[in-house]
Amino acid sequence: MIKIGIICPSEIAFRRFLPALKQADNFQFAGISIANSTEWYGEGVMVDKTIDTNRIKTEKEKAQHFIQECNSGKIYNSYTELISSPEIDAVYIPLPPALHFKWAKLALENGKHVFVEKPATTSLSDTQCLINLARSKGLALHENYMFIYHAQLQALNDIVKNGEIGEVRLYRITFGFPLRAQNDFRYNKELGGGALIDAGGYTIKYASYLLGDTAQITTAHLNYLPGFNVDMYGSATMVNSDGVTAQLAFGMDCDYKCEIEIWGSKGTITSNRILTAPVGFTPEYTIKKNQAYETHLLPTDDSFLKSINCFQDCINDTATREKEYLLIERESSLLDEFQNITLQ
Repeated sequence: MIKIGIICPSEIAFRRFLPALKQADNFQFAGISIANSTEWYGEGVMVDKTIDTNRIKTEKEKAQHFIQECNSGKIYNSYTELISSPEIDAVYIPLPPALHFKWAKLALENGKHVFVEKPATTSLSDTQCLINLARSKGLALHENYMFIYHAQLQALNDIVKNGEIGEVRLYRITFGFPLRAQNDFRYNKELGGGALIDAGGYTIKYASYLLGDTAQITTAHLNYLPGFNVDMYGSATMVNSDGVTAQLAFGMDCDYKCEIEIWGSKGTITSNRILTAPVGFTPEYTIKKNQAYETHLLPTDDSFLKSINCFQDCINDTATREKEYLLIERESSLLDEFQNITLQ
């Protein structure tokens, strides 16, 4: 049984991770941690005791919901306490992206397997550091782009391979959502905010899945808006060695879109919940041949549970672990490639 602890009682940890974990075999929820004052505010920062006391109270109340939901586990009074505990085998990290590297590195140094929300880090060098550390200790490092495990992706691939729309001429992947609250970490540069790191990472991950290992980013652009210090929307083109192209568009101040369009020589497939289909949701796709349209159902799935199962496979099997290292490095390398292009 793998005893897993959660760093921070975040919304995604409670709403998505915990229900999936309860369905997973060979995992036991062992506890959840809240940040102490230094971990929350930083080293040497003067803190108002009343404000900090209220923060800790609120965080503990959130953490208590996890304990009640699982009827097990304990609350740790700091991230470090949980990470260093001999009662913990693995750690789930749902923090803002800029904090992933620090806590994932500490967890690996303490011999813990790491399940980290996407992206693993905000830089290629940090990602490579984590991979090298995990490899040297024989530990799993798993990046939670959970959509990639959903059965609808393979179902669409099978339709294309069966020749239903002829030869693929173009993939178009679009992911964007309306403006969120101003204090959302996505709009905070210091926390790893920005449309590329958030929504853009999904589109790059899916394009890499579709185009294969030879895919490269050939054009890239980021757009900024007044009042924000992070990129708010962007676009890119990826092409593989066979000349197959994917056009990407993403944003954090947009009409909601979460679409794949596969334009072929004999028809076009579209599906509009390709990256975010929740448990119990039945996705659909529409196939168009000239002016004739048909809509069909795609499989339901629990992509978060399947991501947790992949994490377990990484823990148990060296070959699976090495494959995951390569996938994490590939995604980080493409994000780095995107950023370098925009700086030219």
